[in-house]
Amino acid sequence: MVTEEWTERILDAAEELFYGQGIQAVGMDAVRTAAGVSLKRLYGLFPSKDALVEAYLVRRDARWRGELERHAAVVPAGRERILAVYDWLEQWFAEPGFRGCAFVNSFGELGAGSPAVAAAARAHKDAFRAWLTGLVAETGVDRTAAERLGGQLALLAEGAIALAAVSGTALPARQAREAARMLLEAPAPSLPAPEPC
Repeated sequence: MVTEEWTERILDAAEELFYGQGIQAVGMDAVRTAAGVSLKRLYGLFPSKDALVEAYLVRRDARWRGELERHAAVVPAGRERILAVYDWLEQWFAEPGFRGCAFVNSFGELGAGSPAVAAAARAHKDAFRAWLTGLVAETGVDRTAAERLGGQLALLAEGAIALAAVSGTALPARQAREAARMLLEAPAPSLPAPEPC
């Protein structure tokens, strides 16, 4: 088996265990057993648990955002594409084993003591907000308005993720979608008139 296949096998096992049970609750022995590899091979590919956690988060970020972007891409650009984000969240929340945001969970467990985990969590959140801002920009609003609304939409999504994890229901996605719809339909705030010279 080539190194890439071993790496994927280890990351698959690590993701299932870390996301399902928590990072601190899972030792490298458990990952080794779940992946069906020797400790020597595991440590040869990931010299420390921190390295494995970082690789797990990087891969999860790419997959999570990729799945969301593919889902939204089939919807015409504009408000409906933005609202499709919340439809995708609702599907994700309904999946068996949904435990909220892997990045928030990881940051909550290790963020204060792990710069790599903190950086991965920030990068994930920043990329998601920037992507939403790009979707808003596709509606034709100016950059300032797109950034403001993109941040608000991201906040709605993040709140829905957290609430869905705690409540065990997909309802927060529908509530966030409705709030997002209202934000998108609201007239743009008018700028104050310039003061006379």
